[in-house]
Amino acid sequence: MTTIAAPIVSRTMEIEKDWIDYNGHLNMAYYNVLFDRGSDEAFELMGMGPAYARDRRLTIYTAEAHVCYVRELHLGDKVTVSFNLIDNDEKRLRAYQEIRHADGWLAATSETLSLHVDMSGPKVAPFPSDVMARVEAIRAAHAALPMPERAGRSIAIKRKP
Repeated sequence: MTTIAAPIVSRTMEIEKDWIDYNGHLNMAYYNVLFDRGSDEAFELMGMGPAYARDRRLTIYTAEAHVCYVRELHLGDKVTVSFNLIDNDEKRLRAYQEIRHADGWLAATSETLSLHVDMSGPKVAPFPSDVMARVEAIRAAHAALPMPERAGRSIAIKRKP
């Protein structure tokens, strides 16, 4: 691998007409589409793109996701998605992502736990050594980033005393 971006930032994507809901803004489901497309670009850098699934019958499944919707997006808005690998082990990846408007403001965040899966099961399986080397290289590059403030959040109703 050459120089590894920290974080990895996706190509620019545009909010599509079919993604707009009856409230006139991006429907919540499509924030996840954007996060997924951003993840796909990062997974490709780790050697786990579509060819990996097709040829090696190994892939990534999302096991858990926590999305925070910060600011509305609208038709035609242009965004990028960042990907920060904040932890991993031999079978799992923990990532933090942000959707940012082309003007720089934060639209949403997502923290995910992804599983490496052998599609013959399907069952969770260790990363092959070549992929693990790429994962570790990205994690090392991302280790210099501060822990995102929004990472590790839980859902709760805060009660006043």
